[in-house]
Amino acid sequence: MDFIDEVRAFAKKCERLIDKLATEEATKHALVLPFLQLLGYNVFDPTEVVPEFTADVGTKKGEKVDYAIMVNGEPAILVETKAYGEDLSAHDSQLYRYFSVTRAKFAILTDGVTYRFYSDLQEPNKMDCQPFLEFCMLDPKEALVPELKRFHRESFNIDELFSAAANLKYTSAIRQRLDALLKDPSDEFLRLLVRDVYTGMPTQKALGQFKPIVKRAITQYVNDTINERLSSAMQKNEAESQAGAGEAGAAEMSDQGECSGVITTESELEAFQIIRAILRREFSPHRITYKGTKSYFSILLDDSTWRWICRLDLEGNRWHIILHAGDGKERRPLNSLDELFSMEAELLEAARRQDRSRMTGAEAQ
Repeated sequence: MDFIDEVRAFAKKCERLIDKLATEEATKHALVLPFLQLLGYNVFDPTEVVPEFTADVGTKKGEKVDYAIMVNGEPAILVETKAYGEDLSAHDSQLYRYFSVTRAKFAILTDGVTYRFYSDLQEPNKMDCQPFLEFCMLDPKEALVPELKRFHRESFNIDELFSAAANLKYTSAIRQRLDALLKDPSDEFLRLLVRDVYTGMPTQKALGQFKPIVKRAITQYVNDTINERLSSAMQKNEAESQAGAGEAGAAEMSDQGECSGVITTESELEAFQIIRAILRREFSPHRITYKGTKSYFSILLDDSTWRWICRLDLEGNRWHIILHAGDGKERRPLNSLDELFSMEAELLEAARRQDRSRMTGAEAQ
């Protein structure tokens, strides 16, 4: 089994168990130790995984971190566990103290589901305030799985990990900064963008006038880029589908949940790709699926017809989208598939609502 498949299997285990975890010890035994096993460490070998590792701080003796992963006889990774549901941010200072008095270069703070990875990128032997990687088992982002695999026993290399940690930290910080600038462009950012297209003096008044123009231009650019990639992916998929037509193609259609006699149109597939791209911000792509019927085309969470996110009617000249809303269903006209990009907030909220219903065992109608 590939590592990514092992991560997916462990994620499903987390989903099944989290409601049964009432204490920190339960979290450790049910999730944290299996997570360390997922990374290839023998939790039953005290020379490899040391429970209750002593990390005396100054005059305070008997301070212990929950686990220390040993490499060549030295602590390489400290692991501090809290009960599932606790606010991890309230405990990072505790891990900070432990980190400063050991030779470990990495530390993990976890509640069994969310795993925050720290190092000392800013100053040697002082744990950074912010994690360079955060991995949530309830939403295992596939793009981060290779980074998680770097901590696997077979892949562990401190120098390579430290370099990767720096890249992850600054990439994340830059993405957050870009996200803030795209949502609310600063004057400095506006001046940078308009200086080559505006011949006048970029006064405060001019910048105010340009702000909505810049936001609209950025939105259009992002949408066009996504559409180009989706179009390219669809063309590739179509070519692969034609090459593998026949019995295999029929099986694939069956796997996608197609009803007998229902033909999925190109517009429906494009809508599915757009919505899945939007939901990637918070949901792993493999969790977003579709199902065609003679009445409508549904976008589903976890391939469950009970947990539909939206339904599309793309037949004829009058298109509609039905969004799953908190108090029922919200039907809207849809003039073009590009309008789906303006519904990002509503689509994400519908997906979150269905995800919460999965957690509570409720079923949508």
